[in-house]
Amino acid sequence: MQATAHEPRHKGIVGACIAGDSPTQRSPMNTTTTDTSESGVLDILKLLLAAGALVGGIFGYYWYVQWSLPLRVLLVLGGLAAGVGIAMTSTQGQRLWAFVQGSRIEIRKVIWPTKQETTQTAIAVFVFTLIMALFFWGLDSFLLWLTRTLVGSTS
Repeated sequence: MQATAHEPRHKGIVGACIAGDSPTQRSPMNTTTTDTSESGVLDILKLLLAAGALVGGIFGYYWYVQWSLPLRVLLVLGGLAAGVGIAMTSTQGQRLWAFVQGSRIEIRKVIWPTKQETTQTAIAVFVFTLIMALFFWGLDSFLLWLTRTLVGSTS
């Protein structure tokens, strides 16, 4: 079967061939496949170690019942800090940190409402909520009256 201009010749190798390439020629996008899999395993180990640190802190809280409460709480907080510190060294942790930094930059760009605008909006929401509550109370009372009238109940 002849490959058309829109199809790669080697359909069995996903992502490795561009139309007209041989299977031995790799696209530049796929040069880091082994690096990604190795760092993926390392990231999984880091995240497991981080979870282990957190679980270890919580386990220590319940295991060392004879210790004072503040010391046991410090044990949990230490496990949490160690877990977060280890997790932040993983690729996912670095992505999370980059997202947090980007979010902080975007928050600074927001034009926040003035005190007067906030007060006016809060009053409008309160009034609208009150109007809707009265409307639904009236609707409920009417439907109750209608149901009792149709059924013939007087209580």
